[in-house]
Amino acid sequence: MSAQAPNPDRIKVIVATDCGSTTTKAIMIEEVDGVYRQTFRGEAPTTVEEPFADVTVGVVNSVTELQELSGRRLIADDGTIIRRSSPDDPEGCDVYISTSSAGGGLQMMVAGVVREMTAASAKRAALGAGAIVMDVIASNDRRRPHEQIQRIRELRPDMVLLSGGTDGGNTTQVVQLAELVAPAKPRPRFGSAYQLPIIFAGNSDAREEIERVFGASGDDTGGFDLSVVENLRPMLEKENLGPARDRIHDVFLEHVMAHAPGYDKLIQWTNAPIMPTPGAVGDILQTIAKTQGINAVGVDIGGATTDVFSVFDGTFNRTVSANLGMSYSISNVCAEAGMDSVLRWVHLDMDERALRNRVKNKMIRPTTIPQSAEALVFEQAVAREALRLAYQQHKEFATTLKGVQQQRTVGDVFSQEVGGASIVDGMKLDLLVASGGVLSHAPRMHQTAMMLIDAFEPEGFTTLAKDSIFMMPHLGVLSSVHEKAAMEVFERDCLVLLGTCIAAKGEGRPGKPSFRYTISGGVTASGEMNWGEVDMIELGIGETAEVEVVPVRGVDMGAGPGRSVTRTVKGGTVGIILDARGRPLTLPEEDEARREAVRRTIDAIRLYPEEEAAPQGA
Repeated sequence: MSAQAPNPDRIKVIVATDCGSTTTKAIMIEEVDGVYRQTFRGEAPTTVEEPFADVTVGVVNSVTELQELSGRRLIADDGTIIRRSSPDDPEGCDVYISTSSAGGGLQMMVAGVVREMTAASAKRAALGAGAIVMDVIASNDRRRPHEQIQRIRELRPDMVLLSGGTDGGNTTQVVQLAELVAPAKPRPRFGSAYQLPIIFAGNSDAREEIERVFGASGDDTGGFDLSVVENLRPMLEKENLGPARDRIHDVFLEHVMAHAPGYDKLIQWTNAPIMPTPGAVGDILQTIAKTQGINAVGVDIGGATTDVFSVFDGTFNRTVSANLGMSYSISNVCAEAGMDSVLRWVHLDMDERALRNRVKNKMIRPTTIPQSAEALVFEQAVAREALRLAYQQHKEFATTLKGVQQQRTVGDVFSQEVGGASIVDGMKLDLLVASGGVLSHAPRMHQTAMMLIDAFEPEGFTTLAKDSIFMMPHLGVLSSVHEKAAMEVFERDCLVLLGTCIAAKGEGRPGKPSFRYTISGGVTASGEMNWGEVDMIELGIGETAEVEVVPVRGVDMGAGPGRSVTRTVKGGTVGIILDARGRPLTLPEEDEARREAVRRTIDAIRLYPEEEAAPQGA
């Protein structure tokens, strides 16, 4: 198992790696003048597949780059990572930690009695632990038993999470579910090298029956390693995800990682358990939300998938939109959103047939980047729709518990609040963090900010930021070893503040007043925003300003319809963005009017300044 991490007071030099599916990224964190800072970074191709079939080769290569850049010897003659013997030792590090999504990350199947209740809770637990959920099997999922068995046989999960029933309730249905899974004999992804782990997190009264079905030690069936944890839904109105999530992490390390090429060595090197990359990102977001007392949303948009993470009022949720990405899944985005929805963000006249060819080329050559202004505008339009759809899926999943019998007052009846409502609230959102190529590597950070605003439609006051070099996984696992170091690096080196979005919730007629604003402090400005307008006021990184907004009747800026709000806001590379386009955000339906509206936004935020510099008609 992993070596124990030293006392946090003794940790001055930290090396962290993230073993991705294609690239292994290494960073060094050091205490500089009493504050932890990220000082050097290196990367190398991941080597989990042939011809190397040993993940530690890529780890050593990436850490060797750190060694060369820092001048500090980190790799021993035997190829392992050196630990310091004393605080004055010029060689080695105090702590080495790692995350991994190599080899496809953690892949799970979950099963629950009722799809909308216990199965949904099981899916939340698996996603929160950083898993890709391959399928959800439930008694009421509308598939016949033989279809469910066939599906279970087709899957090659790393583990199965089984849930169902409240403690003390009926045991019949959850046992029947187990009797469906066991005879299907699902095989683990890495062949018969180990027994397939089954985690049971259901009705405590059913444990003996579940052990009988799977065999207490797996001997009866020859293929299962059963572990039992506390119930995910001990009562209908209570969700208890922690024990199941912790056990998923343990099983991931003990079974999945131990059988992946080279991970047995890597586990011996690290000072903390290796975490699935998305699980580590979720951990740092939760740490930020807890320490700063805020609500936060993070998004990571990749070539094939888009991950959305949220923490609202202390409740964490994560979703994986497996068909929404910017290269391998780009045609899915265009199909699901519709080309009309993509093109509504475009101010240029584009040939739809040429665009469809561009989409196909991006799937064939996923690493290509836009070579023209038109290609960039189109790619960022697709990104807006991928993000919007992923966030929509996240809001539908991140809900209050379904199936709960609530005591209702007359007021509740009128407000129609029922179990299953989304806990994601744009008005309560304090921090929105972006990562992933199309967001992190946009030529101008103004473009990143507007992609976030257009896709997520934040309301009231929201701080916008991006992860500078996708450091959040490293910091997530570091937060379990040294929370202070993780937070200091997150705030100083990981987050690049874009600024603050101030948006009006409501609808009105274009050209009519929406809200008045007065800004003082780091910058002084005042004025009135009309419906349909967007404006930008520069306020640099490290600067703050006090902003008072007075909305017209019926418009909410955070204190209720028509009520004024005064907040201290943070500046950034973009500054303050005032958005009076309304929420929900709608654009004119007629093509020329819509293009003109998009052009006004582009000019106000200076999204594509090279267009301004080009002669008209060029």
